[in-house]
Amino acid sequence: MQIHRKAAVAGYFYPAEHNALLKQVNDFFEEAELEFLPKQKALAIIAPHAGYLYSGQTAAKVYAQIHVPKKIFILSPNHTGEGVPISINSEGQWATPLGEAKIDSHLAQTFMKYCPQAEEDEAAHLEEHSLEVQLPFLQYLKKDFEFVPLTLQHLSYSECEEMGKALAQTIQKCGEEVLVVASSDMNHYESQEKTLQKDQRAIEAILKLDPPFLYEEVHRHQISMCGIIPATIALIASKLLGAQEAKLIEHTTSGSVTGDFKQVVGYASFVIS
Repeated sequence: MQIHRKAAVAGYFYPAEHNALLKQVNDFFEEAELEFLPKQKALAIIAPHAGYLYSGQTAAKVYAQIHVPKKIFILSPNHTGEGVPISINSEGQWATPLGEAKIDSHLAQTFMKYCPQAEEDEAAHLEEHSLEVQLPFLQYLKKDFEFVPLTLQHLSYSECEEMGKALAQTIQKCGEEVLVVASSDMNHYESQEKTLQKDQRAIEAILKLDPPFLYEEVHRHQISMCGIIPATIALIASKLLGAQEAKLIEHTTSGSVTGDFKQVVGYASFVIS
């Protein structure tokens, strides 16, 4: 099913005009001061997805660290509740003000063989911001990448495990370098103190490369980490592919931008290698 998805949140989460967006992303990378360092190969990254004003710098810092390969899976949470639990597009393009990002049809079809629960679906992706906002960073760094979009509703841990295995099998079958991008913000709309405490629990689980512990901690302590499912799946797949280390790149909150520390959202970025 050929998809041509138009940008849904350009002008809201990031600039709608090509040159303005290009300048903002370029400024992020210049501020990151990591752009010219040797890039490391990563199995996966976790990057935030709020408006660029709030989390763009934290996202840029993780993208600046890594070598971006030609093939990419992007996993995002489903904020809208629309569509199927595991929603995929397997053909077509997604547009941003920086141009068209092409879907890797072969990689998508291979994944669907290993993960029959994934269904072709437009509704889950149509208004979802958390996947779309990752694309301009990738477009800035890699002109010819192709990607597979997956938007995910809440899944049980066993379902995450099945999907993580399918993702690892797909990447092994591919025989080329593939990056997994898990899109997630951290705790939402509590005080700075409470958010930092809750975020730290999730951060420690990620740094331990312990997906069941991450999943349990988030649920046990009611950490409103919206991308818990993408992050859990990315960790499961990365461990199956031989991950040895997770590194925290940056952890901050919206309070550093707004000055309001009574209700903040946490943002963190990680490299898994």
